[in-house]
This record gives sequence, C-alpha cells and structure tokens, in this order.
Amino acid sequence: MSDYKLMIGDCVERLKELPDASIDAVVTDPPYGLSKQPDMAEVMRHWLNGDDYKHTGAGFMGKSWDSFVPGPSVWRECFRVLKPGGYLLAFFGSRTYDIGTLAIRLAGFEVRDQIMWVYGSGFPKSLDVSKAIDKAAGAKRKVIGQRKQRANSSASLVVMNASVGESELITAPATEAAKQWQGWGTALKPAHEPIVMARKPISTTVAANVLEHGTGAINVDGCRVKTDEKTERPQKSFCHAKTETRVITGGHDGLGRFPANFIHDGSDEATQDLGEASRYFYCAKASKRDRDEGCENMPMITHQSGMGGDMPTDDTGKDRDRFKAQSRNHHPTVKPTDLMRYLVRMVTPPNGTVLDPFTGSGSTGKACMIEGFDFVGCELSDEYAEIAKARIEHAKNQKPEPKPQSDLFND
Repeated sequence: MSDYKLMIGDCVERLKELPDASIDAVVTDPPYGLSKQPDMAEVMRHWLNGDDYKHTGAGFMGKSWDSFVPGPSVWRECFRVLKPGGYLLAFFGSRTYDIGTLAIRLAGFEVRDQIMWVYGSGFPKSLDVSKAIDKAAGAKRKVIGQRKQRANSSASLVVMNASVGESELITAPATEAAKQWQGWGTALKPAHEPIVMARKPISTTVAANVLEHGTGAINVDGCRVKTDEKTERPQKSFCHAKTETRVITGGHDGLGRFPANFIHDGSDEATQDLGEASRYFYCAKASKRDRDEGCENMPMITHQSGMGGDMPTDDTGKDRDRFKAQSRNHHPTVKPTDLMRYLVRMVTPPNGTVLDPFTGSGSTGKACMIEGFDFVGCELSDEYAEIAKARIEHAKNQKPEPKPQSDLFND
C-alpha cells in the first residue's frame, strides 16, 4: 500500500531532513504571488546573491503566504533531493509564471515544456473604470436595471449571499467623464493556469539514466487520451509500390492520442474552438465532493470563496462580504484530484516517490495514494496540514493493493 510522510513547517528547512537523490518527482501548486509586484531589480539582487527576497503583502484571497512566488532556495532543495532526471511540475499564475520559472531555472533545473490547464469557470476581477470615475467625483449613479447571477458549471463551493439567481444592480454613468469610459476595465477573465515542466539535468543519455535511476522519461502510454475518433492514414507498403489507406480507431493504433501540453476542463468555453476536444485530456475544477472527501468529521467553515480569480467589486464596496462560502476543506486553491493523478502518473516511475513542498490541503498526496505512489509533503499551516492528512488518509484507505515501500518511510 502506498504510504506518505507529512511534515509541518517551512519547506526550506524541513526538506533538509530528506536524503540526497531520494525523490523521483516533484509535483506542486506553490504560491502564485498575486500581490503588488515588487522591485524586480531588488528581487534579482537577492536571488543572484543566493538569498531569498522577503516580500510583504497579501496575495490571492488576502493570504499573506501568497504574497510572492517561492525563491530559488526552495527549488534548490527540491533539486538536491530529486534523482538525476527527476521532473518538477509546478503551477503558477498567468502573470507570475515568468518570475516563478526564473527561480526554478536559477536553482539548476532545465525547463522542458509548459503545460496549460484551460478552464471556462474563472471569475474576473476587473475594476469598472466608469464607476471608479464617478466614485472619485462623489457622484451617485442611477439604478437602471438589474441582472441575475449566472450559474457556474464548475462551482465547487456553496456560496452564501451571492447565490445563483441573486439580483445585481445595473447603474448608469453620472458624469460626462464616466460616460466616456463606460465599458472599460482593468483585467481579463482568468481562464488558464500554466504548469512549468522542468527536469534535473542528467550527465549521461536518457536511456542510461532511466536504467540507473528510473527517472528522466515521461509515461506517454500511461497518459494517452482515449478516443473513439477514426482517422485515415496513407501507408506505403514496403512490398508493393502502391499506397494503401489504413483506418485507425482510437488514436495511435487504438492506444489513444499522444498526451499534449494542453489540458482543459471540458466546458463549452474551453472546447468550442478545439474541434475534436477528445484528443486532449480534460479535467474540471475541484468539486465540493472532491474537496471535502475524507473531511466528513471536520467542522463546516465559513470563508471567502475561491472563484478562479480575485474578489469582484460591487457598487457598495462590500466585495468580500458578498462572496462567502461554506466547506470543510476551506483551502482557497484546491486542485482537482483527477488533474493531479494525471500529472503524477506522467512524471513518476512505478513505485516512485513524489514530493510536494507546498502541500496545502493535500491534493497531490491524495492523487499519489490512488495512483500507487509514495508521497512526501510539507505544509506550513497546521490547519491545512490537518485537512491534508484527512484527505490523504482517506484516499490511502481506498487503495488496498500492496506495493514496495521507499526507505523514506522506514525511519
């Protein structure tokens, strides 16, 4: 049976407890650093001097731990504990991906690719410029109508005070300046999250590295996308001069389509322009059942809901009061288990061990238990670690088949 080790505390310090080259893959969802961008020249001075830049401020959902992306010191520890050729998969926000990836490069990793997780359920936070102009002028806007909240097909939380069907006021510009800027905003709707695919360098060939360490390659056939699509391919016979047409069902010789660096949530918004959407792996955002599975004995907590973006602002300014949610797993950035299963399966060899230095509520660990991998996680918050343990333990108990254990779990 797969096993796990959950460490609580700062990951830079706790990862020092792990032996060199003891981990097969790192799959993690680190802080996105969605606060105000710092002076990047100052950040680079710190990073190039070998120390981390300490940023203050609130990131996603007002969380201080999300104020900035992890610096090179975290990734250097991940680099040390990874076996040669071991892969690192890390999510980042669309506007901080470049900074987060730079820190990974500075730690010694080579970036191999970028995987895009595309979804149609993001909630935009865009400042209404016209309203902001009227507010600054002290002008009161006239209510001219109302509209109802639309359903979110991938909603994962029970939202209070902003439920589907609730009316939202529509107002008209009060000043001439506001009229000129009616319909202008400051942000796009979030619809994707990039995942950096990096690898610890190898000193030999991939073939030799795989034979020695079990790492360096990705599980192509294990991540193929099943499809019933039929394709016709011209094939020239070596015995005859003529070219024959060969009909193949289900992608490559029936095995499914080659895994792509594109993942979507199956929504109409994400798939309407893709043509044959089944050629891509798809996974929606975490459902309420997925979030709370294993947490049945934990209390229901009221908190700000994760809407795929920052909190929207209404006319009254009570943006954070309007979007409240209740759940037992109240971590704001829970990734769907199916998505994490796909990712750990892609980069982890059989019977391998996966590390997540930013465990959060344990989605990576939960995926590892289901897929048959050992898991080592680190989480700074006692509160989230308790949720992670409950979710991982529940998944472990659902997986009865035995498998060899890593030496990491014998101490």
